[in-house]
Amino acid sequence: MKKKTLLVMAALAAANVLSGCAITGNAADLIVAGTAGQEAEGGPGVTAVETEDVSEEAVAEESEAVEAETATEKTGSLTTNGGAVINLSDLAWRTDSADAPTVYYISDITPEALVAVYGALGWTPTGNVAVKLSTGEPPASNYLRPELIADLVHQVNGTIVECNTAYGGSRAETAMHYQVAEDHGFTSIANVQIQDENGSMTLPVEGGTQLTENYVGAAFGDYDSYVVLSHFKGHAMAGFGGAIKNISIGLGSSEGKCWIHTGGTSRTSFMGGSQDDFLEAMGDAGKSVSDYLGYGERIVYVNVMNRLSIDCDCDGNPAEPDMHDIGILASTDPVAVDQACIDLVWVSEGNESFVNRVQDRNGIHTLENAEAIGLGSRSYQLVDISE
Repeated sequence: MKKKTLLVMAALAAANVLSGCAITGNAADLIVAGTAGQEAEGGPGVTAVETEDVSEEAVAEESEAVEAETATEKTGSLTTNGGAVINLSDLAWRTDSADAPTVYYISDITPEALVAVYGALGWTPTGNVAVKLSTGEPPASNYLRPELIADLVHQVNGTIVECNTAYGGSRAETAMHYQVAEDHGFTSIANVQIQDENGSMTLPVEGGTQLTENYVGAAFGDYDSYVVLSHFKGHAMAGFGGAIKNISIGLGSSEGKCWIHTGGTSRTSFMGGSQDDFLEAMGDAGKSVSDYLGYGERIVYVNVMNRLSIDCDCDGNPAEPDMHDIGILASTDPVAVDQACIDLVWVSEGNESFVNRVQDRNGIHTLENAEAIGLGSRSYQLVDISE
């Protein structure tokens, strides 16, 4: 038997979502009957159609489908630099909690975008400003190009800072390292300082898992504020490299790098020590840096997700990326910004080699330990400022 009903499933589902309660059973029948009555009396904007009786199951299924669609709209999505669309709900550690630190995202990878995502932080450096980055190992590493970062470096009136390596190569000795900085174009946009050219400075580690002290370049303390520019990528030893690696291994003097790599057992060789000891020591060292800088008040982090090779910028001949570029992320929390990058990699096409590299090196343990010792939070809010 047919009866006159109102075809208002979208409106019914919308009302269901807005009211926050399920509409099933007799309540659904009453709504249908009531709206049909409105139509019969000439209610505005209502069109009657002949259809079959609406079952409770059909109403429930339609309501659930629209609720799911509405939930997706609420959480939203972002578009990567490579054009992929990623649902925010697929990012494992993203949250809507107001207590979580904010990570800002922009899809463009341009000088203007870099300045914009940094500006979203609402952070103003004080005193002498250092811009920490990797100068990149010759001849073909994926370091952040001077033309990309120059505007931001100028805006903060920063000095580009680095430390010597502990594994040989073209940046193990200060004079050679300065030459690489010049060859790669960094000295043409700002002053550059190799912070450990005169040795090390010791920082205490409070509450670390492996370390009780950390060795950074002797000139580390000459700067009041730090902007940490990291090229997010894979890494042959750590699994991945981002903000945490940049403030630990990156800011470590040559002996400090050995100290971290060996989990605090050697300052002369980077070989030895277990993998997890190394990963934990990175977080410990990073915490000493953050604590020194006003417990995180005078340091911020920008991760650029381009040229997503499985190899670090310390590799002069890295593997070609299998993934498309994603964008730029910024936060006042190094753990949050690295976790957001990992989450984006995990849901991106062509990620197999990158994911395998991270998992093979147990790289996620860096984030686990860093959160456990209080360096930052793996949970984060994500704000897309892309136009």
